Parts: sequence; structure tokens; C-alpha cells
Amino acid sequence: MPEREPTAPSYGIGAVARRFGLPAPTLRTWDQRYGLGPSLRTAGGHRRYTELDVRRIEEMHRLVRSGAPAAEAAEVALKILRPGSTTRSRETRRSAAGWDEPLYSAAQVARAALTLDSWFVTAALENWLRERGVADTWDHLVIPVFAAISRRQDDTGAGIDLEHLFSERVLAALAPLVERPAAPVCPRPVLLACAEEEQHSLPLFALAAALTVEHQVECRVMGARMPYDALADAIRRLAPVAVFLWSQQADTGDAAPLADLPRLRPACSLFAGGPGWRDLPAGVVHLRSLDDAIASICAVLR
Repeated sequence: MPEREPTAPSYGIGAVARRFGLPAPTLRTWDQRYGLGPSLRTAGGHRRYTELDVRRIEEMHRLVRSGAPAAEAAEVALKILRPGSTTRSRETRRSAAGWDEPLYSAAQVARAALTLDSWFVTAALENWLRERGVADTWDHLVIPVFAAISRRQDDTGAGIDLEHLFSERVLAALAPLVERPAAPVCPRPVLLACAEEEQHSLPLFALAAALTVEHQVECRVMGARMPYDALADAIRRLAPVAVFLWSQQADTGDAAPLADLPRLRPACSLFAGGPGWRDLPAGVVHLRSLDDAIASICAVLR
């Protein structure tokens, strides 16, 4: 039943169509099929779009442009509630602007990456990081999207552009989180680096962001392709409580040089992550997941 709000701001179908560059028949179709129509009826019997209706149309338009099926886009758009409402579904969270934003699915983000919609990808990453935290975002959004992109590469031989765009957006979201905590839980930092020829550094930033934001651990990220002699110098200079090294590919996972890294007093724990490692030397612990890495590193801080 359309509501009566004679004093609320409202818009005719023509104004909404011009605002988003949509044909009026498209708006009528969205109204008839999905219930995304004007909810205000004036005293003269005319139907008008409220601010909430317009916000829903904006979201519907953005999702459809990113490649989402119309029915799925409408379902998400309809979950946007009126500012101040206390009835909220499990899939929505309150945004800083006051709207209830949907927590976008990995499938939606993958479709946005497919269309190179970096703005949608950025918004989704920020939403997930704010509402779910780093580890959950990595495990349930970032990894599934990368898997979808990899499947596309396997099926079509294309998709490097998608991988680069998504990687850049993930890095842009995670890197600012790696700051020195106001009150670190340990006076010694954790040092994170890639194996000598390894270029996949995103897992370092995911782990560092999770340790920083969620556990108040000071981290130093050295990034990709860290020469082992330079890593040894950094270990001597920083005296970290733990060192984490990442190898994504088998040709970067030669672990023999790890045995020659400096041994400190007090001790420095040495961890390796990623599927590339083989034949790790004694004393180097292979961590199999982000949660495993967080738990194991936090354990040595006590």
C-alpha cells in the first residue's frame, strides 16, 4: 500500500529517469516486476518516488550495470531500509552515511570485477572490512573472488586485467590498515616478506592488517621479492619477535636459504606461508591458513 507523506521530498518518474539516465519504461518494469516503484501517493492520487525509493533505484541501477541479474539486484536494493529503522536483515549493515547497506556477495563483486567496476569493488571491500573484519573479508570475499577470476582464466584464457584490477583494489583497501598501533601488545614487531623471487604480496598485507587492526600487533611489511641477504640484515636491525615469509609458487619456494637466517636472542620465531614451500628446515613452522597464521603469531607474543 503506497504511503501518504505530503511533506516529504518526492520525485516524479521523469525526474528519476533523467537522474540515472534510464528510460521511463525501465522504471515501470522494475516497479511491476520487482516492487521497486514509487511508494508515495499524493492527495491528487499521483505516485511519487521518495528519497528511499530513489536510493533503491540507484542501487538497482548500479548492480545491473555491474552485471548482476535484475532479480538479484532488486532483492539487494529492496533490503535498503529507511534511515533510523530498527528492522534490519542479517545481510545488511548500517553505513556511515545512515543508510543500511547490503553486504555484497562474492558473486556480485566478481561480476563487478568482470566489468572493471573498480568503484563497486572498492565499496564492497570497505563494507566487508568495516563490518566483518580483515580475516573474514579475506576468507569469504577476497579468496572466492580470486577463485572466480581464476576459473574465468582457465575457461577463456583471459582475465589478467580482472586479476590486476581486483588485486590493486584489495591492496588499496588493506595497506592503510597497517599502521603502528597506539599501544602494541609486544615491543618487538612482526616482520613479513615474500620469498626472494615471489611477487604475490597480498597475503602479507592481509595478515599484517589482521594483526594490526584486530590484535594490536606492530608489523613491518617488506613486500615482494625480498633478497635473503637483505632480509637477514632487516632481522638483525629490527630484532622482530616473529618473521613470516610467503611463497605462492613452487619456483619461489626453495627453503634452503631459510636455514641461514640469523638466530636472535631473545628468540625470533620463523614462519612460512603459502603453497610454494617445500622441504622446510627444522624450526620453520608452515602455516596453512590466515587464521592459523594469526593464532600462531599471536601465541608467540605472550
